[in-house]
Amino acid sequence: MAQITALAVSEPVRVDARRVGDIVNELGESAAQNVIGLALEQLAQTLTTVDDALSQGDMAQGIAQADGLARLAWQVGLVSLAGVAMDLGHCLERNDMGAAAAVRARLMRIGNQSLTAIWDRSELG
Repeated sequence: MAQITALAVSEPVRVDARRVGDIVNELGESAAQNVIGLALEQLAQTLTTVDDALSQGDMAQGIAQADGLARLAWQVGLVSLAGVAMDLGHCLERNDMGAAAAVRARLMRIGNQSLTAIWDRSELG
């Protein structure tokens, strides 16, 4: 009889600390926390919008939202999230639905981990 092993799905997220530091240096700590907080809210909303669009089979909206998510993630230094969002857009553009399903699941995991990582950094100041 075959043995089945459950694999833990976890990977570290990359945050560009230099980019976060640049935001703080440009805006000051208080304003930077506000800007990053607003960006986090927008990122969380966009993650939900991407997921909803794909659940409804709206690939064009999924591509557009993944692209916007990637751009915003780059702006606030969420390197892993930006990369995965770009990967999802590429899968959708190629109509590779098997790969898109896997990357979508990864996007949700990395998205949640990234939002937590950047929030923790912004709270530290």
